[in-house]
Amino acid sequence: MESKGKYYITTAITYTSGKPHIGNTYEAVLADSIARYKRQEGYEVFFQTGTDEHGQKIEEKAAAAGVTPKKFVDDVAGIVKGLWDMMGTTYDRFIRTTDEDHERQVQKIFRKLYDQGDIYKSTYEGMYCTPCESFWTESQLVDGKCPDCGREVKPASEEAYFFRMSKYADRLIEHINTHPEFIQPVSRKNEMMNNFLLPGLQDLCVSRTSFKWGIPVDFDDSHVVYVWLDALSNYITGIGYDAQGESTEQYKKFWPADLHLIGKDIVRFHTIYWPIFLMALGEPLPKQVFGHPWLLQGGEKMSKSRGNVIYADDLVKLFGVDATRYFVLHEMPYDNDGVITWELVVERYNSDLANVLGNLVNRTISMSNKYFDGFVSSTGVTEAVDDDLKAVVTGCRDRINSKMETLRVADALTEVFTVFRRCNKYIDETEPWVLAKSEDKKDRLSEVMYNLVESICIGANLLIPFMPQTAESILMQLHGTERDYDLLNEYGLTAPGTRVTQEPKMLFARLDLNEIMKEVEKIRDAQKAEYERENGINSEAGQEPVIEVEDKPVIEYDDFDKLQFCVGEIIACEEVKKSKKLLCSKVKIGNRVCQIVSGIKAYYKPEEMVGKKVMVLVNLKPRELAGVLSEGMLLCAEDADGNLALMTPEKPMPSGSNIS
Repeated sequence: MESKGKYYITTAITYTSGKPHIGNTYEAVLADSIARYKRQEGYEVFFQTGTDEHGQKIEEKAAAAGVTPKKFVDDVAGIVKGLWDMMGTTYDRFIRTTDEDHERQVQKIFRKLYDQGDIYKSTYEGMYCTPCESFWTESQLVDGKCPDCGREVKPASEEAYFFRMSKYADRLIEHINTHPEFIQPVSRKNEMMNNFLLPGLQDLCVSRTSFKWGIPVDFDDSHVVYVWLDALSNYITGIGYDAQGESTEQYKKFWPADLHLIGKDIVRFHTIYWPIFLMALGEPLPKQVFGHPWLLQGGEKMSKSRGNVIYADDLVKLFGVDATRYFVLHEMPYDNDGVITWELVVERYNSDLANVLGNLVNRTISMSNKYFDGFVSSTGVTEAVDDDLKAVVTGCRDRINSKMETLRVADALTEVFTVFRRCNKYIDETEPWVLAKSEDKKDRLSEVMYNLVESICIGANLLIPFMPQTAESILMQLHGTERDYDLLNEYGLTAPGTRVTQEPKMLFARLDLNEIMKEVEKIRDAQKAEYERENGINSEAGQEPVIEVEDKPVIEYDDFDKLQFCVGEIIACEEVKKSKKLLCSKVKIGNRVCQIVSGIKAYYKPEEMVGKKVMVLVNLKPRELAGVLSEGMLLCAEDADGNLALMTPEKPMPSGSNIS
C-alpha cells in the first residue's frame, strides 16, 4: 500500500517517582491503538514515549532510598518500559530525559533562548509546590494551597532564569482562535483561554539553584534547567532537533507532531508553555494536543496502605494483555473520567469478551468442523438477512475511521464489537443447527457458515489496533489473512475451500468473580506488605500501620465555625431495607431527635447502636439515601483497611453537648 504520509504521535513522558498505576498505563495503550490504526491506514508512523527523570522530587526520593538519583531513575524507567512493553505498545523511541542527546540539546535550547533575549536572570520570591515543581504567587493559590494539586506550598526565594511568556501570548491566542483543532476536547481549550491566557501570562521560572538533579545551564553551572523546559523539549530532541540548525532529516520529516496525547492535568504546560517555547525557537507548533480524561478507581481512594492501587501487571496476570487493553480503551469516555474496579473488569470480560467475541469464534469454528469438516465455501444461496449482515460489516471501517479521526477511540472499539454482535444475531436468525437437519438446505448452510467466517475475519482485521494478539489468534484459527486497509469494506475475500482450524482455542473463558476476588485479596495483601517494608512498619510486632493522610485545602476558622458538632445519643436503629450498607438511627441531640443514615452496617448491628453516645455533625443539609431522609452525619474513624469505628466521647457527656 502506498504511504499516505507521516504521522508523529507522542505521549507525555512518565515521571519517574514510582511505578505507574493503570491510569498512567492507559495513556500508553491509547496512543498505541492510535499509532497502530494510522499504520493500518497506510501512514508512516513515529510513536514516541518515555520518562521524565529530573527534579527536586526525584532528588529527595533517591536520598530517602539511599541511592543516587541516576540509580533511582534507572530502576523506575526500567519498570515503566517493562510495563509499556508488556502492554504491547509499539513505540519507535523510548526517550529518557537523562539521555545524552536530549541533555545536550536542552543546553543548546536554553543558550539560544538566552542569547536572543527570551530568557533573563532575576530573583524569584513566591510559593513553591515540591510535588508539582511549580512556583506560584499568593494570588494564584487556592485556599492557600497549590492550585494544581491542592497540597501545601512553602515560601521560596532564589536566583533564577525566567522566560518572557507575555512576549508571545497574543500570538498564541491568535493561533488557538484560528486553529480550533489545536486543543481538544473543546472544554480544555476554553479552560486555557479563560483561566490563563486572557487574564495575562506571567514570566516563567526556567532554572533552579536549590537542587542539583537536573541538566546544568552550561554557561552558569550553579543553575539547572527547570523541569518543563527540559521535559517538554523531548518531543523535538527525540527525533533529532538541533538548536544550532543541524537538525536531522528525521526531524524535518516528522515535525510538527500530529498529536500530543496527554492527561488533562498537564494541558496548560502543553498548550501554553510548549507552544511559546516553540515560537521562540522559530519552529512550527504541533497540530493537536488532546487532553484525555482520567481513569479513576471506583468507589474509594487509591492508597498503597490500603492495598487498592490497580497496576497493569496485576490486571494482565488475571485477565491477559488484550482484555486489559480492551477494558481501559472501552471504558474511557471522550471527555469525562472513566471508572475501573476489579468487579467491573470481570463483568466486561464475561459479557463482552467471553460471551460476545469468544463464544462467537468458538461456535463458528465448531459448526464449520461439524457440518463441513472445517471447509468454508460460498454457494450463492442467499437470503435477505445476509444483506443486512454484510451492510453492517462492510460499513464498519468507515464508521471506525470517523471515530478515530476525532480520537473517539472507545466509540471506534464499540463499532468493532457491533460487527461481532451482529454475527451472533445472524446465527440466531439463520439457525444453522436447523439447516443441518435437511440435505436440501446444505448449500444454504454453507453460505451461512461462509458469511460468518468472512464477517469475523473482517472484524478481526478491524480489531488489530485495539487487541492485536486477539485479532491475530482469530485470523490464525480461521486461516484468514491481515488485509489491506483499503479492502476492509469489501466482502467475499475469503478464498473458497479455506479450512478453519480443527482445534479451536477458546479466546476468553468465563471467569468466576469470587475466584478473581480471592486473587485480588492476595494482590492487596502484597501491596500492604510492600508498603509496610517501605515505611519500616512491623505489623507482626503489633506496630500500628502508618496511614497515608491526604491533605485537603486549608480552611479559615470562620469556615470551621459554620460546622455544628454535638454529642448525640442513639435511641433507636434499624436497617435500611433498600440498602446492603446503610443503617438508619434516631439520634437524640439535646431537646430534639434527628434521623441519620450511615454506611456502617458492615461494622455495627442495629441493636449494638442503641444507647451509644456518638459525635454528630448536626447542621449538614438533609438529603435522601436509598429513599430515606438523613438529617446529619455520625462521625467515624477509618483505618488503612477501610474499617470504620464510631467516634464517641472519652467521658460520659449529656446529649446535646457542644463539640469544639
